Amino acid sequence: MPEVRTRFAPSPTGYLHIGGARTALFNWLFARHHRGKFILRIEDTDVARSSQEYLAAILDGLRWLGLDWDEGPYFQSQRMQLYREHVERLLREGKAYRCYCTPEELEQRRQQALAEGRKPKYDGRCRERTDQPTGLPYAIRFKSPQEGVTIVDDLIKGKVAFDNRELDDLIIMRSDGAPTYNFVVVVDDALMGITHVIRGDDHLNNTPRQILLYEALGYPIPKFAHLPLILGQDRTRLSKRHGATSVNAYQQMGCLPHALVNYLARLGWSYGDQEIFSRQELIEKFSLENVGKSAGVFNPEKLLWLNAHYIREGDPREIAQMLLPFLRQRGVEVECDEMLIKVVRTLQPRAKTLVEMAEAAEFYFKGDFTYDEKGARKFLLPELSPFLISLIQELRSGGGFAQAELEGLFRQLAAQKGLKLTQAAQGVRVALTGKTVSPGLFEVMEILGKQEVIKRLERALAYIGSGDERGG
Repeated sequence: MPEVRTRFAPSPTGYLHIGGARTALFNWLFARHHRGKFILRIEDTDVARSSQEYLAAILDGLRWLGLDWDEGPYFQSQRMQLYREHVERLLREGKAYRCYCTPEELEQRRQQALAEGRKPKYDGRCRERTDQPTGLPYAIRFKSPQEGVTIVDDLIKGKVAFDNRELDDLIIMRSDGAPTYNFVVVVDDALMGITHVIRGDDHLNNTPRQILLYEALGYPIPKFAHLPLILGQDRTRLSKRHGATSVNAYQQMGCLPHALVNYLARLGWSYGDQEIFSRQELIEKFSLENVGKSAGVFNPEKLLWLNAHYIREGDPREIAQMLLPFLRQRGVEVECDEMLIKVVRTLQPRAKTLVEMAEAAEFYFKGDFTYDEKGARKFLLPELSPFLISLIQELRSGGGFAQAELEGLFRQLAAQKGLKLTQAAQGVRVALTGKTVSPGLFEVMEILGKQEVIKRLERALAYIGSGDERGG
């Protein structure tokens, strides 16, 4: 078997869409599974709509997902001479011709065909024209076969037949000299030695035209695999009305890259009942035979469940590193040090996203928080003050500060002051975190350190003494 070569060819006219990311992933997995090459090509011939911002976002999104490419990125805008040479070759060989029909004439004929119940395809009137009027603009059309059938032997859909009479003479170069998509994609895929074209099935209708161009140019035809589309939960095509649709948005929402990769892999592909895969398992087990024929439905809750799994099971040091930008967005300037890693360990069991984790972590680094109103009203009460005073004195006297010792101290002081342990613990929890829910209280105290705990307990005492119920 020759070396497998796949490609991902996004257009920098928008951010990296979830559908595009899945296409890139399947191409990447197929190439990695077969120890082949994954090529990145940027289809930037639409100058008016292409932008550097979108290009940067696409490249960043692929890097964030870990989809490294072996060649490229190649830019179509830098390959115009190659396309012109191929157009000239088809003209010389009589496989293409100049079309002098104006846009107005073409539209008039289109409307007439619709009115008469005919398919509005080009009528071929310039096909056999031999004169070349000077000064008139012209497009160049491919001379498509007018009879026979073109078969697309699709690796996912099976054989799909297209009647050549239904395919009109495709414009391969516009009157302004710009080559068209269906033409340049064939030239690029052929010259780059692409063996497998894996893309969304919205491209299936382009495929017979492209096969005819491969044949006219004398290039080997790659194998095609058209992936079912991704739908929203209402089973319409995934769009912004279903929520976030770009990889960039999910990154900003605090998704982990391996969670999104795992989710996208399972969106249309399966391996038995297995739901969770390491990256190496995906490479080993991926095959086009296990890609389904029906559309995948994007379920944000399932992605959130996977994300929570990867946060919970992840290496705390790696999670801490990924958490840093989310903390900085909240004004918390920290480094990935041992304290942050301990903080992450306390939050991993509950956080579903890095945004959630950053919000939950903020109290560790900022002591000037506002107390939860209901929590303060219920737990920061005058009867807690004697307990807090004694606790501060005991901590200052230099007793142990390990979790087990702190728990013993709490039990002893609560009994002395006639408080239930839960009442005392919840009061201290609100004093230290501002909230009624947090990681384990004694774990929190150990991470904050003795001096910071004393400082926050004194703040809570002052709050209780002031009788101010509006917060700290």
